[in-house]
Formats: sequence, C-alpha cells, structure tokens
Amino acid sequence: MIEPGTTAAVAWWVWPLALFAVCFVLGVFAVPAGVGGGVLFVPIVSAFFPFHLDFVRGAGLLVALAGALSAGPKLLEQGLASLRLALPLGLVASIGSIFGALIGLALPAHVVQAMLGATVLAVAAMMVLVRGEEFPRAVPDALAQRLGMQGVVHGAHGEALAWSAHRTPHGLVLFAVIGVFAGLFGLGAGWANVPTLNLVMGVPIKVAAGTSGVILAHASSAAWVYLHHGAVLSMVAVPSMLGMMLGARVGARLLHAMPATLVRHLLIVLLVLAGLRSLWKGLLG
Repeated sequence: MIEPGTTAAVAWWVWPLALFAVCFVLGVFAVPAGVGGGVLFVPIVSAFFPFHLDFVRGAGLLVALAGALSAGPKLLEQGLASLRLALPLGLVASIGSIFGALIGLALPAHVVQAMLGATVLAVAAMMVLVRGEEFPRAVPDALAQRLGMQGVVHGAHGEALAWSAHRTPHGLVLFAVIGVFAGLFGLGAGWANVPTLNLVMGVPIKVAAGTSGVILAHASSAAWVYLHHGAVLSMVAVPSMLGMMLGARVGARLLHAMPATLVRHLLIVLLVLAGLRSLWKGLLG
C-alpha cells in the first residue's frame, strides 16, 4: 500500500485525516468547476501521498462517484443538470471506462504515472485555451429531440432561456472515448465532459457543469474492475469519499455564488503542479 522508501516517522492515522481534509477542499471547488473530484484527487494524491498508484486510481473512481451522488440531487433540484442528457451519455461513458480500467491495470505503474502526468498537464492547458459559451446557439438534431435533450435554464437576471442539444452522435462517440480515459487513470471525466457538452453539443455552460456531475456517477462503473483486482483499500477510499461528499454538498450550494474565474485559475495551478510531479515520478520509476 505504501510505496517503498517512504519514511515511517509519520503515524499511520495521519494519512486518513490528511486525505479527508484534502478531499473536502477538492470537493468544494470541483463542483463549481464541473471537473469532478477524481481529476483533482488522483494526480494530487499520487504525487504527494505515499500510496501506490493502483490504490489511488481505484479510490479516485469512488471519490468521483461519491462527489457526484452527493451533489447530483441538489444540481437536479436547481435545474442545473439534465437527467435526459446524462443517461445516454453516461451509458456509453460507463462502457468505455470499463475497457480503460482493464488497460490501466495491465500496464506497469510507472508507465501509467507518466501518462497520467502528461494527461493532467494537457487538461490544464485545455482549461487555459478552451473558453465555453454561456448560452450557445444549437439547432437540435433528430436524435436529441427523440431523447428529449432539452430544457430551460435561468439567466443572470432570472429570465428563463430554452436550450437544446445538437450533434448528438458526435457527443456519444466522444463520451465513449472520455470513458476510456476515465477508467485508465481513475480520473472521473468532468474535465472532458464540460467542454464536450458545451462546445460540441451546444449545452449552456452551467447546465454542462451540472450535468457533468451527474454523468460522473455513471462513468465510475470502472470502479468495479478495480474492486475485482483488489486495488481498492478502505484506508484510502473511505476518508477520501467522506471528505469529497461533504465538500461537494458545500460546492453545490456555492455554485451560484463562487466566482468562476477564481475557481478556474486555482484549479489550473493545482493541476499543473500535480501533473509535473506525476510526470517526474513516472519518468524516474
């Protein structure tokens, strides 16, 4: 569980407490950013905590699931998430994530660590370069109409604005690919869900962020693969899930109030630091 060479001067109970505290903070910021807890949890914990990467990835999927289940009801109640949008996309993401988990467990840990670092740095770059549209113009396609991928969201001044998805086949293919990456690295998938929903499928940015949190619950089906291979430990998973669930509930309540720019910049800094650390550990491994 603990990587070789780690100092034994720290008492064992310090690590669960530290995980709980870190995950609570990550949960608060993950929901407003729409990235899910896993994309922050895995690179940060694998880079700065002395746990083997397989256990961190297994816990990361459960963390993403816990955060989604905790924040999901509040997001649906506020109209910031669409269940009709989440279900079909979550289904294809779940299938992809199972294949990704099988691939990830078959590769050497240091290879996955280096790939994780490179992926996290790419996610940070995408967050810098890609700007979402608050209310994109979308003409619904036949599949989106048949699946009921539409709804109403309230604007900055309380006005009701109708929205609908488009390019649904493209979105389904992209979500299958996103699922593979989610299972491979245990990241959850919010980092890619939001830009895909907003830029490709034309979903308003707040609905994209909220629906992303609901989709994470489906994409975490890869956690069963890690459980089957014995890559989930209660010492890592339980305090992480509790911290993330509590933090996500706070984050869901603050979704309207937190300045999106501040959250975005803070997340980018954290991802860059964790990505560089993960890449360095993987190359040295």
